[in-house]
Amino acid sequence: MMQFTHAAVTAPPLHPNGAHGLGLGLFLDVGAPRARPWPAGGFASTPPPLPTSSKISLGNLNSAGCMEQLLVHCANAIEANDATLTQQILWVLNNIAPADGDSNQRLTAAFLCALVTRASRTGACKAVTAAVAAAVESAALHVHRFTAVELASFVDLTPWHRFGYMAANAAILDAVEGFPVVHVVDLSTTHCMQIPTLIDMLASRAEGPPILRVTVADVASCSSAPPPVLDMSYDELGAKLVNFARSRNVSMDFRVVPTSPADAFSSLVDQLRVQQLVLDGTEALVFNCHMLLHTVPDETAGSVSLAQSVSLRTMLLKSLRSLEPALVVVAEEDADFTAGDVVGRLRAAFNFMWIPYDAVDTFLPKGSEQRRWYEAEVGWKVENVLAQEGVDRVERQEDRTRWGQRMRGAGFRPVAFGEEAAGEVRTMLNEHAAGWGMKREDDDLMLTWKGHNVVFASAWAPS
Repeated sequence: MMQFTHAAVTAPPLHPNGAHGLGLGLFLDVGAPRARPWPAGGFASTPPPLPTSSKISLGNLNSAGCMEQLLVHCANAIEANDATLTQQILWVLNNIAPADGDSNQRLTAAFLCALVTRASRTGACKAVTAAVAAAVESAALHVHRFTAVELASFVDLTPWHRFGYMAANAAILDAVEGFPVVHVVDLSTTHCMQIPTLIDMLASRAEGPPILRVTVADVASCSSAPPPVLDMSYDELGAKLVNFARSRNVSMDFRVVPTSPADAFSSLVDQLRVQQLVLDGTEALVFNCHMLLHTVPDETAGSVSLAQSVSLRTMLLKSLRSLEPALVVVAEEDADFTAGDVVGRLRAAFNFMWIPYDAVDTFLPKGSEQRRWYEAEVGWKVENVLAQEGVDRVERQEDRTRWGQRMRGAGFRPVAFGEEAAGEVRTMLNEHAAGWGMKREDDDLMLTWKGHNVVFASAWAPS
């Protein structure tokens, strides 16, 4: 349990009128005589006839495979600016995927809303999307702003983040053994929720606790900063962490550097280079990369001009290597959302994002506030994958194999996780639903849900 945690603070509902998601789902079984029209009367209760040349052969409309196929056809129709076909498919999807239905229906509803958002932003099928644009705007995903207490409790609900925390902390503890000063550069999306446990581990170190320096990459000012969102300043958070460290007899320095993944965290890297000029070799530098590396633009988003064309991801990893860190820990989702076309991303995301919708049924009751917060964050990710382009599309995950290739290419070698670290992760997983598991893949650890890869953790040292 995170050290910030005490009784959870009650927050107001995300949707005061009681609606879930974006309010685009209808409560209709396919084939039933009743239907609810789209907002503002945009669609009639029966769809326009589908042109014979565009008819789609589908099986059971309530199956995940059929819903994916419908979404693909809808995306293709939107990209082709085919208003008639778009209207027909949207009508079907709207009727079979209520936003408060089962996991497949909620997943499909999130993708439906993302496609409507994409169409409204790109101007495709204006006659169709204008009818629902108001509903999308008025009920746009309101990602919850967490207090530190709420966020600590929230990330403890599932191994999605805890897995990476535990694996990384164990690897860090091994890498900094014997160093009197430990400098952790936190490149993460969860606002230092991993740090209290690391402080506890360092405090109980056999040779005594080191001086701990924590530098945080603050990306909150970026236009597409990913959730979760913290409802307090990093100065306040840092003060809490310093006080907690003091209570554990750990001397701690906390610094914040405003930076952006859009330029490969260049301001952060520059500051670290300046600091290295005065180091005396007693400090162990560690980069803790937790779910943030994928927000750095990949090759599909363009490149920067150096001696030759180099991607921002390559530039970042080579910059980290030049700083001679003791360790770089990477925890990322084992997915690939980098396809240049929206249909390719839709298929990849649909076949990965079912996992959080399926898993949430095991740990959060339907209608609870925390479940609304959780699914709003998942919906934000879906919308970013499908509806955004350019630097605003920050959900550009790559799989474990590709990140491994990048790390080796930048001059790193893998560091295997010890059996003690793996055992601690297994113990943590026993606190959660039976569907969660862990396996080894080469030198890495992999979190699984019902046998499907979810999040990997890998550790790297300069080669």
